[in-house]
Amino acid sequence: MSKLPTILHISTPKSWRGGEQQIAYLYEELNLRGVKQYLLCPKDSEMSKKGKSLGWNIIERRKTMAIDPFFARKVSLVCKQKKIDIVHAHDSHAHSFAVISASFFGNKTPIIVSRRVDFPISRSSIKKYNHKSIKRIICVSDAIKRLIEPDIINKTILKTIHSGIDLNRFSQIEKKDKKLHKEYNIPFDTPLIGNVAAIAPHKDYFTFINTAETLVKKKYNLKFIIIGTGPMEEEIKNYCNQKKLNEHIIFTGFRTDIEEILPELDIFLITSKTEGLGTSIIDAFACKVPVVATRAGGIPEIVKHEKSGLLANVKDSDELANQVERILKGSVNTSKIIAGQQDIITNFTKSATAEKTLLEYLSLK
Repeated sequence: MSKLPTILHISTPKSWRGGEQQIAYLYEELNLRGVKQYLLCPKDSEMSKKGKSLGWNIIERRKTMAIDPFFARKVSLVCKQKKIDIVHAHDSHAHSFAVISASFFGNKTPIIVSRRVDFPISRSSIKKYNHKSIKRIICVSDAIKRLIEPDIINKTILKTIHSGIDLNRFSQIEKKDKKLHKEYNIPFDTPLIGNVAAIAPHKDYFTFINTAETLVKKKYNLKFIIIGTGPMEEEIKNYCNQKKLNEHIIFTGFRTDIEEILPELDIFLITSKTEGLGTSIIDAFACKVPVVATRAGGIPEIVKHEKSGLLANVKDSDELANQVERILKGSVNTSKIIAGQQDIITNFTKSATAEKTLLEYLSLK
């Protein structure tokens, strides 16, 4: 494909989370490179609202069920009407619609699938991943690529392209603002340990709270900040209450001022049990905040132990607390860790992600 291809992105969630942010970054960066794009998404979804506000080529279709033949037919119609060269499916339902479009509506447009989740392909989905129209499966980490490789017949279609962030988002931030300290009446000399993530099962906030409990029992004067919301919010709040940690753990809810509050954290603590990559870690790197994380999924591809952060095994709250304690006690050279972060971060920018994705588009014949 010598000329720049015309792309149809498909995104099916109605909410806005990390995957949707990655699509937005990709769309913006490809626009700068002159790529013509359309984005098919559910009517009144957060993606639709965002895209319309930015003047993107948004195409809406009501999504009435997980496997919606009318949505799949819409994929075929758009490909024909807009002369689409490549369909890029960005989530599982988008993948299904693209394959149904090919199998039942005669759509011959090549399909690229993004795989962001850190768990094996289900038995019922193996056929979908090996459909003849799928020309690339882009994994956001090598960990995901290794995980799904056994189920992919043509392994040459598997590619790793790490997600990226907007480095400029944090470029003007001043750490001295102490916005969280002021808002929650926390003494300025109290260290903050926090995470920015949906309160969802795979983020394993139970381990986050267990880690906090260990450190509180050791009489450290800390505040733990949970930034985000999600389906497990009430359950996690109840668990926090059971542990009698309410005065130590603050739930901020959903925030639109991450650029202002993330740099205020003294330690970024992520306790996920599965994680495709963990772009919130890259955000923390951009803010020069030391990171303590689990070895879940693609996290070790960003956090190199004692080089760009500190690692512990999944669900090991004692070891996570130990790694936090090492930073608090000054037994780790945090300047060296932060320097290591800055060495890595240039490989995880939205520009780098878009450039590598465009090369995959252009490689299709």
